Amino acid sequence: MDIVKRSGATEAYDGSKIVAAIAGAFSDTGREAEEAELAALLTAVETSIAAADVRTVEGIQDIVERCLMEQGYFDEAKAYILYRDKRARLRAARVDIVSTAGVASLDECLARVQKQFSDDAYALSALAAKFKSFVKPGMSVDDRLAALTRAAVELTTQEAPQWEFIAARLLSFSFRRMLAADCAARGIATFYDKVRWLTDQDLYGAYILQRYTRAEIEQAASFIVPERDELFTYSGLDLLIKRYVITTRQHVAIESPQEMFLGIALHLAMDEENDRMGWVHRFYDMLSKLEVTMATPTMSNARKPHHQLSSCFIDTVPDSLEGIYRSIDNFAQVSKFGGGMGMYLGKVRATGGTIRGFEGAAGGVIRWIRIINDTAVAVDQLGMRAGAAAVYLDAWHKDLPEFLQLRTNNGDDRMKAHDVFPAVCYPDLFWRMAGQDMNQDWHLMCPHDILTVKGYALEDYFGEEWEKRYLDCVADPRIPKRTMTIKDIVRLVLKSAVETGTPFTFNRDIVNRANPNPQAGIIYCSNLCTEIAQNMAPVESVSVETRTSEGDTVVVSTTRPGDFVVCNLASLSLGRLPVEDEDAMRDVVRTAVRALDNVIDLNFYALEYARITNKRYRSIGLGVSGYHHMLATRGIRWESEEHLAFADEVFERINRCAVEASADLAAEKGSYQVFEGSDWQTGAYFDKRGYVSDAWGSVRAKAAAGMRNAYLMAVAPTSSTSILSGTTPGVDPIMRRFFLEEKKGGMLPRVAPELSPATYWLYKPAHLIDQTWSVRASGVRQRHVDQAQSMNLYITNDYTMRQVFDLYYEAWKCGVKTVYYVRSKSLEVEECESCSS
Repeated sequence: MDIVKRSGATEAYDGSKIVAAIAGAFSDTGREAEEAELAALLTAVETSIAAADVRTVEGIQDIVERCLMEQGYFDEAKAYILYRDKRARLRAARVDIVSTAGVASLDECLARVQKQFSDDAYALSALAAKFKSFVKPGMSVDDRLAALTRAAVELTTQEAPQWEFIAARLLSFSFRRMLAADCAARGIATFYDKVRWLTDQDLYGAYILQRYTRAEIEQAASFIVPERDELFTYSGLDLLIKRYVITTRQHVAIESPQEMFLGIALHLAMDEENDRMGWVHRFYDMLSKLEVTMATPTMSNARKPHHQLSSCFIDTVPDSLEGIYRSIDNFAQVSKFGGGMGMYLGKVRATGGTIRGFEGAAGGVIRWIRIINDTAVAVDQLGMRAGAAAVYLDAWHKDLPEFLQLRTNNGDDRMKAHDVFPAVCYPDLFWRMAGQDMNQDWHLMCPHDILTVKGYALEDYFGEEWEKRYLDCVADPRIPKRTMTIKDIVRLVLKSAVETGTPFTFNRDIVNRANPNPQAGIIYCSNLCTEIAQNMAPVESVSVETRTSEGDTVVVSTTRPGDFVVCNLASLSLGRLPVEDEDAMRDVVRTAVRALDNVIDLNFYALEYARITNKRYRSIGLGVSGYHHMLATRGIRWESEEHLAFADEVFERINRCAVEASADLAAEKGSYQVFEGSDWQTGAYFDKRGYVSDAWGSVRAKAAAGMRNAYLMAVAPTSSTSILSGTTPGVDPIMRRFFLEEKKGGMLPRVAPELSPATYWLYKPAHLIDQTWSVRASGVRQRHVDQAQSMNLYITNDYTMRQVFDLYYEAWKCGVKTVYYVRSKSLEVEECESCSS
């Protein structure tokens, strides 16, 4: 028979629901019902229902009460009555909200919320009261639903943090409702219809329909799990809807979160030759479960016509007029398509250097940096934010003092560049001398003078060889010097760091000693967010030819592409992964490495130099987010030896899985072009890191046979994508446990993931943490990260300059390759979003 529900709708009778309710009543009295008892009670209830011909939910519940009492189950009957009363109050709260909102289908969403958030702190009666205070006469249904979501947002506190998930459910309900109406108006009924419509509107890349059949796209649509939208926090879902899903040209979102993940998966898997749909499914699961996030350009641009998927680019600026302007043009092209840039200026001659033998003619690097600065402002990143470049200079370059004042508030404005991010490349010798005696002299020289007198470029060496040549240059009277004490240079560095958060730090000797590909080049600097460390070489002009074609004379310039670094990023969400489980981690890392390797072949390259280098090295950057999240949910304090030991274990496991995944991929698809003679092949990579266990033995043997990727791991800041995935950014501690961030159009709750009484004290805010622990942890992780990490230092106004220096010095001693921002409590710094993997 059919049962009439309270709403008037009908559904088929289901006796199991009665059994479940009776069993719940028994449980509430502290005992478990026997199957025979439950069966007997159900028979009694069904007999009474048939005799009285009762068809309503309320009538059936009355019969259940009476039967329990007639059978002598008085305590259970009381528990059942209390259960009915509670359900009635819950139902009344839903009815109150639904009637105020004016959307009947909202009841199902609210019922699910009540079931999953049953604590009294999340009572819908509180939501109803808050909601009513926002509702104004004449409000549209959409505005009322927005007000309901806002009410849940504003109920979010550190005592009741899960309101941010309830707010996300309400936002999801509103968004799905509007999306369904928009799709219906366009005649879109299925995922295939949507892909076809988006392709026709030039919002989806035509390559998806060209590579996949209709049957395959319909099969892919069956992979979608809508319930995974419930993993989002409000802030994450709000960010995804506003910035990541595809919109029409009228800025109307036309793609759901799960359709977005599936579209990215279709793109990343489209060149797979074996089990392509299986890889679509695995890529979709990885992304939709928020276990792995791809970099912002990949998340935004995969599946679109202009699919620039890479985050990071690094260029070596040559010491020639033509070369400098080529590098600036390269930066403009990268910025145009949404990428950030690292630019090494250590080869450019210093102020007062010679040009064609004329002394004092060179203007130095600052003038060129100002042009880079203006280019960053003029050529923004897809209209979303200003262009961004980090400019790197060696600690021995003659223009270093002026370079260190680029962003500070004192000095000549004509020598300022406030829209670029300066970074200094330090040799070991600098830190060693600074640790011994800061009153020692440090000699700054022009790289062009050295090249002219000595016939070599000092910056092309590192370690002991660099040090020997540097001291030889210092002793050579033919090379002009600018001599300062190390103390004076450190003072300029620290003043700028405290005032502006920069310069970033690049420890060049540490980086190059750990380079897995020393046979193919040298690493001069890092990228905009300091996590990339790959071989570099400048683009060089080779020849200029004049040709005649069909009566027209053309001038053709040819260049040698050098090593123009480009990297593709993704991050493991450590707080959502079973990091102790080697098999589970192997599966997710293998999937992520394959996805990143596919990006190399599927990418749109704004510059041919980038394409050539990326194909040559096939470099990827697998990083992490949710580091503090991972520690807190495991009861591990940041300032503890347990933290360091756990980080060592986790990152070694991730690295082992990544190396094995790349080696297996090489066996399937071939190694990168310059694999021969690399540390992977010779085994030096494993020797340098002390990887001698049996688990590493088999991986080492696989790597010796071939590696698909020259570089594997790089830990980016993940500022945006960590919000999207509801976790903590990169390897940083949280800034605060809870705060409301004011944004245009409302407030955004920022809550530490899984904040509870158990995790509250484990989420110690960044500025309260002894930074020595962060530095030491970075050193522990660095052994397992073949590239670098975006690691910030957090200081307060109580820090002395000496204490800040000690952190830099400790980082060098611990083998940390790079230091990103110095973040003072009173300083707002501009986080890089290009590398938000």
